[in-house]
Amino acid sequence: MNCVNLGTCVQSRYRFYPAGRFRSPPFGILHSLRKVSISGITVERRQPISPLSTFIVYAVLAKEEAVKHEEEEKPPSNFKTYMVQKANIVNQALDAAITLREPQKIHEAMRYSLLAGGKRVRPVLCLAACELVGGRESMAMPAACAVEMIHTMSLIHDDLPCMDNDDLRRGKPTNHKVFGEDIAVLAGDALLSYAFEHIAVSTVGVSPARVVRAIGELAKSIGSEGLVAGQVVDISSEGLSNVGLEQLEFIHVHKTAALLEAPVVLGAILGGGTDEEIEKLRKFAMNIGLLFQVVDDILDVTKSSQELGKTAGKDLVADKVTYPKLLGIEKSRDFAEKLNKDAKDQLSGFDPEKAAPLIALANYIAYRQN
Repeated sequence: MNCVNLGTCVQSRYRFYPAGRFRSPPFGILHSLRKVSISGITVERRQPISPLSTFIVYAVLAKEEAVKHEEEEKPPSNFKTYMVQKANIVNQALDAAITLREPQKIHEAMRYSLLAGGKRVRPVLCLAACELVGGRESMAMPAACAVEMIHTMSLIHDDLPCMDNDDLRRGKPTNHKVFGEDIAVLAGDALLSYAFEHIAVSTVGVSPARVVRAIGELAKSIGSEGLVAGQVVDISSEGLSNVGLEQLEFIHVHKTAALLEAPVVLGAILGGGTDEEIEKLRKFAMNIGLLFQVVDDILDVTKSSQELGKTAGKDLVADKVTYPKLLGIEKSRDFAEKLNKDAKDQLSGFDPEKAAPLIALANYIAYRQN
């Protein structure tokens, strides 16, 4: 991978969204938008908002993903360095949070998947959101770790034979291939429960009311109206021929976007953000969450297993509905670009320097190669 400067953040007043009524009450993305249908895709026109101040940020892109920019200026920070530094801090915190102790086998299994690598996008989003609203990194670190624990749980369970039946995750054998299905299930359960304990016990410098609010927010994002809802509808949709964009959106707003929304909102809550700031960041996160899935769908059919570090083409094998399957590759890329621009619009009004990491993270998600 190489670092490429991204140009001025361009304000987007239009957004492509699957035609039909949005049915996800917990995630109000759509607010006061005019809709017109263009080739089966609804274009939503936003009211003009103040543009972000001009600044350049770094994102990690593959060589073939050339990004045009209008200005050549020295960026305020090196995004690749920022990500590496934050990921290292998160990895240290995760290592310290779950140590080897009795029963040793379950803790080995928990640590095997939790410390197997990964980009740590979710915890970094949590820390960046906290700092954006004026909080300190230490306030959000337990929550950042908790989100990564829950994300790891979802991967362990998603890879099980009864779910996606996958043998490879982050370039390594999946948890159940190493420890067996029974221990893999229990490792996921243990990570899930410990995540909430970790926030409750380890968060310092934050009022109890905000800690409780954060715990409630995280629980909702992964429950029967969040991650689980998306997973259930995803499983139920396999092999069906009548799954449309609206149902696909429901799946990924809940299954994928919910676990990207949660760390951003948690960071804003724990950092002392106002209700208005929290909701703006919620909308930002919902857009990058859906963006993450659209890009994931594209990569699944355009990259190899070696490039991805996980099994490529498994959605095709499972006969799952994906954005490329419904829209085609090019329209899926157009949709991703619109989601990226719309996400960055939500950061208007924040300090541009503090918002730079979130802008760069949105670009990173949009142009990632694995």
